[in-house]
Amino acid sequence: MSDDFSEPLHDLAITAERVARELGPALARALEMVRETVRGGGTLYFCGNGGSAADAQHLATEYVVRYMRNRRAYPAVALTTDTSLLTAVGNDLGFDEIFARQVDALAKPGDLLIIHTTSGNSPNLLRAAQAARAKGVPVLALSAKNGGALKSLATHSVVVPTDRTDRAQELQLCIQHVICDVVEREL
Repeated sequence: MSDDFSEPLHDLAITAERVARELGPALARALEMVRETVRGGGTLYFCGNGGSAADAQHLATEYVVRYMRNRRAYPAVALTTDTSLLTAVGNDLGFDEIFARQVDALAKPGDLLIIHTTSGNSPNLLRAAQAARAKGVPVLALSAKNGGALKSLATHSVVVPTDRTDRAQELQLCIQHVICDVVEREL
């Protein structure tokens, strides 16, 4: 295999091994948060920016439709997908409010806000976390680097040990797929 592929795949494998070795308790708690929300009939709300927005949409779909098994639909919403709402909030209230406004309107105790980010410092994600906490909704943050400001606002954070945006997103998606798989098997 050429170095064009060998080095990036090796780097991904090393980072994945670090996640498996170092983040066991953090991953278990993330799984428990999702499991309890789904078990209790709550809604999973996902958000993120850029590639993380695409991951939010992807994960919400896995819960509503299916991941690996045919089963009942689980309530899940990507707060990244309604262009009319996003542009209206961005225009009328500011981009920092695009997720918080939706959390204010939709989320309730028993639900869970899941935030995908690589920096943990995006103002719109910080505002979403604040809005969720104000409504008694726990926040699960998947981030990287040092977790950013979001780490202190989240109920629980899983911080992927990398400074690389691409590795963080790849491993966050893997983590989320594992959580979804376990939830499907158990519930």
